[in-house]
Amino acid sequence: MKRLFDLFVAVSVAIALAIPFLLIALAVRLTSKGPALYWSDRVGKDNRIFRMPKFRSMRIDTPAVATHLLDNPDRWLTPIGSFLRKSSLDELPQLWSILKGDMSLVGPRPALYNQDDLIALRTEAGVHQLVPGLTGWAQVNGRDELPIPQKVALDIEYKQRQSFCFDLNIIWLTALKVIARDGVSH
Repeated sequence: MKRLFDLFVAVSVAIALAIPFLLIALAVRLTSKGPALYWSDRVGKDNRIFRMPKFRSMRIDTPAVATHLLDNPDRWLTPIGSFLRKSSLDELPQLWSILKGDMSLVGPRPALYNQDDLIALRTEAGVHQLVPGLTGWAQVNGRDELPIPQKVALDIEYKQRQSFCFDLNIIWLTALKVIARDGVSH
């Protein structure tokens, strides 16, 4: 049921937002050098690496590390990068990853391939067996501001409490967080 729900929502949202997708892609291209999409290597279910798209909010010469590890993250943002991140519009291309089955609407956020500490803790706790999500329990409880051990504790709680109703609650809480721009880094 979860996969069917993911497919239904991803297709519906992609169709409904087709024009805004094109406008955002055009805005990214017109305001900075490089492609509209940034594809990053992420860790999926069972620690399998997959390529996840986002609208590019950072310059093309930005180091491939988590934003919080950059010395001065604002320095690397494109002219519309801050807006894309604060509005979470940079995340919309991940609907492609949901359609492919690499991601779900709800699950632990996929780690970057080089976040060894996060990957190790998730693997130790069995969280790596879950399909990563566009949003998750950790995202609605702190998002980018959480230290890694706390993120993993919330991912473990999600694994234990998984249900369709819990996922719907997380989607609702995510919508509220996005509207309030709560917990967004840069």
